[in-house]
Amino acid sequence: MKDGIRRAIFLLAVLLSACAEPEAGAPGEAGAGGADAVPSFEVDPGWPREMPDLWIMGSITGVFVDARDHVWVTHIPESLTPEETSAVQDPPIGTCCVPAPVVVEFDPEGNVVQGWGDPATQDIAEFPRNAHGIFVDHNDDVWVGTYRHHRVMKFTRSGDLIMTIGRYDENAGSDDTELLGGPAGIWVDPEDNEVFIADGYQNRRVVVFDGETGAYLRHWGAYGEPPDDAYEYDYAGRGPDSEPPRQFSTVHGLIGSNDGLIYVADRRGNRIQVFDQEGAFRAEKIVAPATRASGSAFVVAFSHDPEQRWLYLADGTNHKVWILRRSDLEIVGEFGRGGRQLGQFLRPHGMSVDSHGNIYVGEASTGRRMQRFTLR
Repeated sequence: MKDGIRRAIFLLAVLLSACAEPEAGAPGEAGAGGADAVPSFEVDPGWPREMPDLWIMGSITGVFVDARDHVWVTHIPESLTPEETSAVQDPPIGTCCVPAPVVVEFDPEGNVVQGWGDPATQDIAEFPRNAHGIFVDHNDDVWVGTYRHHRVMKFTRSGDLIMTIGRYDENAGSDDTELLGGPAGIWVDPEDNEVFIADGYQNRRVVVFDGETGAYLRHWGAYGEPPDDAYEYDYAGRGPDSEPPRQFSTVHGLIGSNDGLIYVADRRGNRIQVFDQEGAFRAEKIVAPATRASGSAFVVAFSHDPEQRWLYLADGTNHKVWILRRSDLEIVGEFGRGGRQLGQFLRPHGMSVDSHGNIYVGEASTGRRMQRFTLR
């Protein structure tokens, strides 16, 4: 029943969008080339603005744009070197810089609104240590994963802890209903407040909990099959024609669509898999199949049109963003390449899209920066 209602709303939104008359000169989600043109982007050199208090970010592990078009970022302060944080060494070895809080909120212009989460002053029970993945839900609550310590934590917008799913440094495998194993990505369904977690650095599953109580609901592995933690696959020896693994490799990112589907980025599996919300397998797309190391499928995001016509995939090994047509998962474009210049990437690891169709990308390697790409 829920899927039927959702699809009816989705089809109505598509129909209204098709009938609407756009304002003269107003840019569309697809860019200047019209509704069917593949979107193209250019880097915004002025975003974000300088952070206050000599803040500097370490490896950026999560990016999310909320309903206000505010950009939320998680990073790992522990990844910063003494030279990068010389002002806080004992004694100081220089005048700059200071680790930013674990969670930082930017406004649409790129100004810092707030930051919270301080490993230097807070107990591990109060902040997301080694944060990975961030999501702001329909209730304005902020969900943050902790991939090395097996927790997903829900906070108020100002950083007060509401609830924790999983327990610090405890993991009991992919079929456990209480503990997590390396959670990486989070998405909350606004219709029924179910929280979907990419539980994939140690476990091999998507797992779903009640967003209010934290009660376990269900989980599934690759192709909608039960996860198998003992499964082995020769990732280093694979080639372009190798059969894909039958189990998830690193379940790294996920997102739910307007028409009730869940898109999962299986990072080391070099693929996107699509499911309904109950875990039934619908489709698969292999991206850059010969990619070894960390794989090609890091984070998925949608274009902001009602149909969500385009799917974006951040690739942290090939250092680019792939553009796919969502209807058939065909690759139709890409942008970025490896490097430290504007518009280039070193391990794009977090990504999200605002209401204007602009894409925000955070890097987890030595670049450690945020970039905004605006629709042309």
